[in-house]
Amino acid sequence: MARREETEQEAGASPPAHRPTLGVGMVGYAFMGAAHSQGWRTAGHVFDLPVRPALAAICGRDRTAVEAAAARHGWAAAETDWRALIARDDVDLVDICTPGDSHAEIAIAALEAGKHVLCEKPLANTVAEAEAMAEAAARAAARGQVAIAGFNYRKVPALTYARSLIADGRLGTLRHVRATYLQDWLVDPLSPLTWRLKREHAGSGALGDLGAHIVDLAQYLAGEPLVGVSAVSETFVRERPLLAGDGAGLSGTADSAARGAVTVDDAALFTGRLASGALASFEATRMAAGRKNALRLEINGQLGSIAFDLERLNELSFHDHTEPATTAGFRRILVTEPEHPYLEAWWPPGHGLGYEHTFVHQARDVVRTITEKTAPVPSFADGLQVQRVLAAVEESAAKNSVHTPVPF
Repeated sequence: MARREETEQEAGASPPAHRPTLGVGMVGYAFMGAAHSQGWRTAGHVFDLPVRPALAAICGRDRTAVEAAAARHGWAAAETDWRALIARDDVDLVDICTPGDSHAEIAIAALEAGKHVLCEKPLANTVAEAEAMAEAAARAAARGQVAIAGFNYRKVPALTYARSLIADGRLGTLRHVRATYLQDWLVDPLSPLTWRLKREHAGSGALGDLGAHIVDLAQYLAGEPLVGVSAVSETFVRERPLLAGDGAGLSGTADSAARGAVTVDDAALFTGRLASGALASFEATRMAAGRKNALRLEINGQLGSIAFDLERLNELSFHDHTEPATTAGFRRILVTEPEHPYLEAWWPPGHGLGYEHTFVHQARDVVRTITEKTAPVPSFADGLQVQRVLAAVEESAAKNSVHTPVPF
């Protein structure tokens, strides 16, 4: 870092500590709050950014808990009312890491107050909420504000690189997209009834939690939307123990006696068709015993294929079908070269990155989008499109898997 600062000073640039700041205020402090905090705290120390993210304030309803989170993650102040956070003069951007039922209200209020917004996925709990958010984002864009949806897996270098291979035509005409996201943290029927299992808070279950990611990645990598789906879903455990106290992240302590209804899906499977005619299949479940965070993708085209496994996130498998059959086959690309996306600022080749780096990359991209005045990616419009797919999946599953169009 010393060498980078020396070069900047020779060129007349301000050293990082003296650069203008982008004041960040974050609502929520549990699992995603910790991950986003890591991203904001680290991005300015790794990447050469025109402004320095400043962790101005973090917000949560429990004063003791949010003050502890502020101290742990490096936030300068704590608030217990998100409206007070939005009103702060030192907050330029509001980062929303709350359950989905509050996304629309907070995001729209922040945009109307003149703030930039980053909102965790899925964008909202309903299409109507997502439409209102996208409309607010469009109005705010005319005033120079940015609204970005938080699909962090786009920021895995191997997946960003995969997108460039597809966009450059290395796979030719796309024919198949396969995407699965498998976890097992709800296999135990005694796992407690956290907010993620209540429709009024989460909107949907594995579909919104995991399916949103793979739907977004499929559309992002292919560069085109899903236009129709056919789905099935299931809730395998319909009652669970209530929480004894508050839950944190994906966990909590179960009450020994009281039970409550699970009102979201445990698993969703669906097929779909992309605008070009390519076929797609998706599976999202939190009931796959032995699978912890198994997100896998494969895309087949006329000229080749790519495959990715999040549990080996520094690798991309690539098959070039134009090569002679005697030597052709999937080859492992280690995505750690400085020429690969985001890698110019990290470690020497072969030194891999991890899950938390996706949030650092997200923070970098948000800062550059704001300062360079470029179109936000992924935008609230992108988040709305994912929401429309999720709604079509739920509609199809409720109607015995009938094919359901997705507007775009």
